[in-house]
Formats: sequence, structure tokens, C-alpha cells
Amino acid sequence: MKFYSIAGNTQKLDGGAMYGNAPRPVWEGWSPPDDRNRITLACRALLLETDSGERWLFEAGIGAFFDPKMKDRFGVVEDNHVLLDNLAALGIAPGAIDRVILSHLHFDHAGGLLSRWGDGPMRLVFPNAKYYVGGAHWKRANAPHARDKASFIPELQRLLLETGKLTLVEEGQDTDLLPLVKFHFSSGHTPGLMLAEIATSKGPIVFAADLVPGMPWVHIPITMGYDRYPELLIEEKVTLYDALLPKKGMLFFTHDPTFACGVLTRDEKGRYRTEPLDIATLC
Repeated sequence: MKFYSIAGNTQKLDGGAMYGNAPRPVWEGWSPPDDRNRITLACRALLLETDSGERWLFEAGIGAFFDPKMKDRFGVVEDNHVLLDNLAALGIAPGAIDRVILSHLHFDHAGGLLSRWGDGPMRLVFPNAKYYVGGAHWKRANAPHARDKASFIPELQRLLLETGKLTLVEEGQDTDLLPLVKFHFSSGHTPGLMLAEIATSKGPIVFAADLVPGMPWVHIPITMGYDRYPELLIEEKVTLYDALLPKKGMLFFTHDPTFACGVLTRDEKGRYRTEPLDIATLC
């Protein structure tokens, strides 16, 4: 197997929203804000090339589907579709992606599935892929709460259904991604969040999505203002960490602007931490 960290479009969001009830004097040391109080966030995907030659993409970032007004509102930096450009730099065409595994359907994780604004009618950019989404989260996306309705792209669900290649994964269900990938489920950030755990020779790596967006959020009390149930999310982090620690597990961060991956550890005071890891070493 080979692993690649693939950068997508960069985003800038309000630092206070990203750090929930953590005070600014704490979080600004981790994520220095700009003059609009926004911090820089990656929207990173993980690409796995299997031994059989298939290419599996975990998430797709925010992409470039927003019109100019919404692009400015949500702090999308680049005009081009950065994920596709970076795949092309590896010699990988969109049609060569075989499977796309989505932790959830919020626009900053699934928007990269869509064509760039201004390039004609909205379409999926990975025409040959099979798609995987958590079943409980699919229900949420189709009947969102007023609090998170703006986080979804209504047209996306229709386009995914029309492929005829959408798998809705229920908790405890086996999929054709086994034995390489199994799933953990979480509802603290959004109901039905699906966390992929990938088996490697050096231990499991979990695509941490918005359960743990980046290294600062590894710390147990740190949550986002966007989380639906912060106390539940904290409990879910502890459960995941305790399962990964004995197996020398790793976390892949979609939003950390500096570090894509880290090995989970626990210090002498009992605090969970991650040590940076080069994802290429898992090849």
C-alpha cells in the first residue's frame, strides 16, 4: 500500500468558533488569527493506493464550488480546485479514483466532490468512484436541524444517488472495504460521523475528520463551536484514544495547516498527545 496526504483548498474560519469555549489567549498560540479573527485551516484528503492497484480517497475537502460571495463568507482562499491539481501532480486523473469514503457531508469535507464554480452545471468530479457515507448521517443531511442546515450542499445528495454507486454504512455493518478499512461512529460533531480506521503494518491510522480536526484538538477538553454535542464528543475522543493507544494508533488530521498525521501518545500526567509522523513512512 501507499499513502499520500493530498492538500485541497485552504479555508479561513473564525478562531473562536473553531475553538469553542477555549479562551483566545489559549488558542491564539496554537492558531494565530488574522485581522478578521480567522485562523488558517487545511482541507486535506488522504489517498490510499491498495496492493491491487485501486485508489481510495478519504474525503475531498472544501473544493471550489462556492460562488464568489459564499467563497468570501467561508474564507476559501484559492480559486482553482486544489485537490484535483494535486492529484494531477501525482499523475492521477479524476476518473482513476475508485472509491471515495466520506466521514460526513458538511461542505468543507465533501465540497471537493463537485466541479468548480463557473465550469458549467454542478457535477461530481470523480465519475467512476463508489461512494461511502454513514447511514445515520445521510438521514441527517436530508433532514438537517436549523443549526447545521447551512453546512450541507442540497444538490450533493441527489448527485450521489444518481451515480447508483452509493453505499450507506450502518454502525456494525461489514463493507467491501474490509479487511483494510473498518469504521468508528461518532455523533458529538454531527450525528452519524463515520471515522475510517485503516490497517497498516505499523498500526491503525484513523481519519479523525471533525472529531479531532488537528493537533490542538487532540487535547481532551478542546472542542469546536460547530460541534452539536461537545460533552459527548469529549467522551467519544476518550473512547477512540483508549482503543488506539495499545495498538500504537495514529490520527490523520484534515484541518491542521501544518501536520497531516501524528502517533497518539499519553504523557506522565495522563494527557493525550500526538507526535508528528510523515505519512509516506507508512508505505
